[in-house]
Amino acid sequence: MTYSIVARDPETGNLGVAVQSKFLAVGATVPWAQAGVGAIATQAFANVAYGPDGLALLAAGHPASDVLHRLVTADDQREHRQLGVVDARGRAATHTGNECLAWAGGRTGENFAAQGNIVADAAVVDGLTETFLAGGLPFPELLVACLAAAEEAGGDRRGSESASLLIVRDGGGFGGGNDRWVDLRVDQHDDPVGELGRVLTFQRLYYDHPEPADLIPLDEATATEVRSLLERIGGGPGGRFGTVYRRMSGEPPEDDPHPAVGEPRALPANWDDAWQLALTEWMDVENLEARLAAPGWIDPRVIEILRSRQADR
Repeated sequence: MTYSIVARDPETGNLGVAVQSKFLAVGATVPWAQAGVGAIATQAFANVAYGPDGLALLAAGHPASDVLHRLVTADDQREHRQLGVVDARGRAATHTGNECLAWAGGRTGENFAAQGNIVADAAVVDGLTETFLAGGLPFPELLVACLAAAEEAGGDRRGSESASLLIVRDGGGFGGGNDRWVDLRVDQHDDPVGELGRVLTFQRLYYDHPEPADLIPLDEATATEVRSLLERIGGGPGGRFGTVYRRMSGEPPEDDPHPAVGEPRALPANWDDAWQLALTEWMDVENLEARLAAPGWIDPRVIEILRSRQADR
């Protein structure tokens, strides 16, 4: 009832699992990963202990094939299990028990293991595999494209219900406090793979920092437009967005908590600190903090969102 791909990005070493199933909240069961260690998918009659136990073995230095062998050999229900493992060096292994429901099987190669059960036929796993090997997309988008190709090839024979994308890298989590760079789940949806791809675009919008080279100067013409857009939604200096995040102390912060991209440049005549604060307050409410640019610059994506807010009114 599930197909998945566990993979390593050869360019970055990031590790990930993408999975779809006719099963509620598949992301709570199938995917397991740890930065610098490996990634695991446990499915069919899933043994969720394969996740933490397998990661512990990988962390101890065992290669993917050895980890898979140890896990399934110790499991008297192994013929009902399906398992994919990739280690931090890109070595991969997959297991499909003889009692898994047809069609069931898997493929492996450098940096990936793909597997599926109760899928249309072998073309589903081929879709996962060939899409991964073709590459051409950033790692998160590539794994979602693998799911889409598998779905196009017939997918789960019972239909679709949930999907998940888990990608880990050192310090990749919010604020750098853990390794969960991307941890997205569509728990119940008529088109879970399509919805997963849609939600990923918001992950990119809200969490990706722009490159300094992507910023545009906040010149007088741009500042005029931004001021006008903010004013139309009540977001000028002293406007409604500044009241959303009020500190319990009632005191202004001693340090600016907003790390900004780029180096400050001279402000245009029609832009000052009050307007910069107003822009920042609106961006806070829109969850766009990661896209804050140094004074004198602005991320063009921010202007796009501001323009879209006018269309929504």
